[in-house]
Order: sequence, then structure tokens, then C-alpha cells
Amino acid sequence: MLKRFALVIFLSLLLFGGLFGWKFLQISKAIENIPKPPPAVVAAARVQREEWQSTLSGVGSLVAVAGINVNSEIAGKVKSIHFESGQHVKKGQLLVELDTSTDAAELNGLEAVYRLEQTKFARSQQLIGRHFISKADFDINKATLDEAKAAVIAKQAAIEKKRIAAPFSGQLGIRKVNIGQFLAPGDSIAPLQQLQPIYADFALPEQYLADLSVDQTITLTVQAQPDRVFNGRISAINPGIDESTRTVTIRATLDNSELLLRPGMFVDVKINLNRFKSVFTIPDTAITYNPYGNSVFAIQADKQGGNTVQLKQIVTGEVRSGRVEIIKGLTGNEQVVSAGQVKLRNGMAVTIDKLPAPGEREPLQ
Repeated sequence: MLKRFALVIFLSLLLFGGLFGWKFLQISKAIENIPKPPPAVVAAARVQREEWQSTLSGVGSLVAVAGINVNSEIAGKVKSIHFESGQHVKKGQLLVELDTSTDAAELNGLEAVYRLEQTKFARSQQLIGRHFISKADFDINKATLDEAKAAVIAKQAAIEKKRIAAPFSGQLGIRKVNIGQFLAPGDSIAPLQQLQPIYADFALPEQYLADLSVDQTITLTVQAQPDRVFNGRISAINPGIDESTRTVTIRATLDNSELLLRPGMFVDVKINLNRFKSVFTIPDTAITYNPYGNSVFAIQADKQGGNTVQLKQIVTGEVRSGRVEIIKGLTGNEQVVSAGQVKLRNGMAVTIDKLPAPGEREPLQ
């Protein structure tokens, strides 16, 4: 009885195993008959070796050659205004006049006193020659005359200071005064900036000090003019090193005849050096940028004569004319996907489009 039961179980397992194996073969053949998707079509670019001129890069700010707030030196009420906000002015051009009616009256009185003292002194000169007055009285009359003259000159200077003029040529900012307004000493009238030429102050690490010299050419860009490159020359190098940052401050002078550059703008500065470096480069379109690291899809030949892609992490350097320096991750013999990366996965089969790849060009020399 036990043997018969074991035989039944064995035959049942054999039957079910055969059915399962037959069904598995059916499913496997069905899967094999499903048509495979065609390889993804991508554009490719080969890693190129280029000779790039070595550069130094830094950041800084634009600084006016001369820039001040035009202030009133003495107190007074605004009588007239001779400029508009944003106006270009010449050195010595009158900007604001303060009321001088009281000062003019005081000046008339001081001039009258001065004329009287002149008369007294002229009489003293005659009398001392005849020994009718002492030398001490003569000296007192001379000092009184000088005092009266100094008072007249001081009042004339005070009146002149109430005619506020531009101390240098430049562009005025927004006007801060109105007619009838009382100005205290030091009150601002308007900012004044000399914009042509203009300075760019920036800093570089101290180890590059030997590569810098006065009159060396520089290029810079500003965010307000992203498509423009501005040229200038180093005009001064700070003799000391900043101990907190270990950097040296450099000043360059730039032509600003178009007035596109303004004081306070942030600048990216580059300085070309008299030496070259050999670099591997690829088009910037080939790189997938991520917070955790940049990567490319390198194209490799498979055993069937086709191509597959392998995801590689890379370290990038400078960017020039749409090409990126590869510091680490590629050896220089690879071909990378330059368009169509979005649809790719690691190990996926690809077909290379024969059209020119984005970023392909002759190497920079």
C-alpha cells in the first residue's frame, strides 16, 4: 500500500514537471520571437587633444577712476539748480547756487571797513615818516588793515563756496536737492562718477605673482553684457599680499567710451600667459551635469559588431568656445555621445548618426 502511494506521488510529480517544462519552453520561444527595439540613434564626437594657451582666472569689481558724492561745504538755502539727473558735466561746470543775499550785504560792510583801514594806513605811513606816531601805532594800523583784508577775502570765499561746481568731468547720478531746500554742511547734492576710462580691481592667488606684470593684457566679461568681451591692461599690482586670503590685488584699466561698464559691476577676468598646455576636450553638449558629478556616455564596440554605451564619471576643467577640458575620466581614445543622451541607459545598444555631431570642429591651436 505504501509503495503504491509513493508511486502515485512520483508519477504525479513527473506529470506536473513535464507540463511545467513544456509551458516554460513555450513562453521562452514566445519571448525570443518578440522583435527587439532598434538601437537608439545618437550623435557622436571623438575626444580631441588640443593645445590651449594657459590662462589665469579671477573675479573682481569695476571701480570709477574718480567717484564722489558732490556735497555742500557750508550751510545755505538752494537758490538755483543747473543740472539734471544723469547729465554729463565738465570740470568746473556750475551745478547748484545757494542764496548769498545775506553774505553779499556782509561783504559790502567788510569792504567798507577795509577801505577805511586802507585810508588810515596811508595816513599812518605819512605820519611815521615825520615821526608823528610811534612804530607801535604804525604796526597796529598795519595789522588792522591786514585783518580787514582777510575778512573780505574770507567772505568772498564763503560766497564762492555757495556756487557748487563739478570737481571733475563725469556723469551725475540722481539729483538729491530741490530749490528752496536748506543744505547743511556735508549734505549730498548728487553722485558724480568718471566713467571713461574705468578700473577693474581683482585678486589672484599669490603663487601667480611671477606671471603678472604691468601693461599685461586682460579680458573680462560682465553679466550685463554676456555676449561682449572687454579688453584692458594691467595698470598696477599691489606690492603686498593679503595675509587673510593669500591673494594679490591687481588693477586693470579699460576703455569705456561706450559707457557699457559701470562702477560696482561684478567681473570675470582672464589673463593669457605665454605658455601652452595639452588638454583632452569634448563638446559641452556631450556632458550630463549633475550635483553629484558630471558624466558622459562613451561608445564601445560589442562582439556582434554593433555599438553600446558605457556611463563614465568625469572631472571637467575650463570651457572654451563650446568645448570642455577633461581632467579625469577619459583617456583620449574614446568616442562619446554628443546628442541623444536623454534616452540612453548604461549598456544600451546605439547606432551612430553620420551627420556632423554638435560641437565637432577643428582643435584649437
